[in-house]
Amino acid sequence: MVRRPQRAAGVSASTTPVRPVILGADIGVYALARAFHEEYGVRSTVIAGAALGPIADSAILDVRLVADGHDPRQLVDELLTVAREHTGGERLVLLANSDWLVRVVVQHRAELEPFYVVPFLSAELLERLSDKASFAEAAVAAGLSVPRTIVQDFARAGDDDWAPVPVDVGYPLIAKAASSADYQEVEFPGKAKVFEIADADELAALWVSLRDAGFRGRFVVQELIGGDDTRMRSITAYVDSRGSITLLCSAHVLLEEHTPSGLGNPAAMVVTREQEMLDQAARFLREVGYVGFANFDVKVDPRDGSFRFFEVNPRIGRNNYYVTAAGANVARFLVEDRVLGHAVDPVVVDGEVLYSILPHRLLLKYVLDPALAGRVRGLIRSGRVAHPLRYRADAGLKRRWYAFVAGINQVRKFRRYYPEVTGTGF
Repeated sequence: MVRRPQRAAGVSASTTPVRPVILGADIGVYALARAFHEEYGVRSTVIAGAALGPIADSAILDVRLVADGHDPRQLVDELLTVAREHTGGERLVLLANSDWLVRVVVQHRAELEPFYVVPFLSAELLERLSDKASFAEAAVAAGLSVPRTIVQDFARAGDDDWAPVPVDVGYPLIAKAASSADYQEVEFPGKAKVFEIADADELAALWVSLRDAGFRGRFVVQELIGGDDTRMRSITAYVDSRGSITLLCSAHVLLEEHTPSGLGNPAAMVVTREQEMLDQAARFLREVGYVGFANFDVKVDPRDGSFRFFEVNPRIGRNNYYVTAAGANVARFLVEDRVLGHAVDPVVVDGEVLYSILPHRLLLKYVLDPALAGRVRGLIRSGRVAHPLRYRADAGLKRRWYAFVAGINQVRKFRRYYPEVTGTGF
């Protein structure tokens, strides 16, 4: 495991008055709680509908359950209850790590801000950037490259005379919800986060499924940028309350998840500084007046080597621990800015770390490029490896067992959904 990053000079657990309150229950939520615990020694409060594996039986957080974790009113009421019950002198910092939960927080900002630091975008900018179609427009305006995009609007899909707009993007193509928050509660057979569409009949069938399921948001159709998972990149940034970009970190994706619900989520990455790509992301953040954490999905186009920006998530991202593991604890940038009121010298992360939620042998079976596989093996042998769930300060028997079982389940998932194994392993 990588060595724990040092706390900022002059800051300690006993002198930093902060209490994180985080909505959600996935691995990204735990990673945030871990970052706060590593940097400041503080516990987090997590509010969710269920104590799922990543947050269960943890010694560094307290779980508060609501009857329905998909009901915004219940979540907001619980946040207000937590605030009323809070008797310490710590500032409550509110975080969320899925698009729809961020939207809940922003929509109820007026109720929450008297009690919490709410480090998110304005409602107007959130709606603009959370939608993949309008993000593409903003990205192009800032000089970024994006895949060619066509928007399918389902607002009138219940009308008898509604018909989808023609699509003239070549097949195979990609289809996905413009706003994941609009897609959250829609259910139909074969639902996936991202669809790879082979032909016109398959696309027409998807339109019918969405219409019949009651979806009334927007879907985007995009050209398929070739190349495997290793063409993907991740960028995490923090823009402080003064408008300064104080954190930039990029990672080279090695392998993504391939389950229908998790498709596109990185499962393994190497933190790698790609300055040209980071400069483009920084230009976009300045152009739109961004504030808070941002996470970009980018792909290197094999045709010309250009960076194609797919989306920006208005939050830190599910796999945020890669930043902390590389030496830039994400909690520090937020706390210094919003709690302590300090300006932070900008950091562009240079440290090289393998972030992975997969067993090493499984990962290396899918890394086909010999040079890249050699790089991964070197990081493993030197101990420059980070798994967000494996934390010495939170290593009770149940936690260690869950991390072990989660690794076994990853092997099962890849065998079922992505069984092409042609690498060499160790």
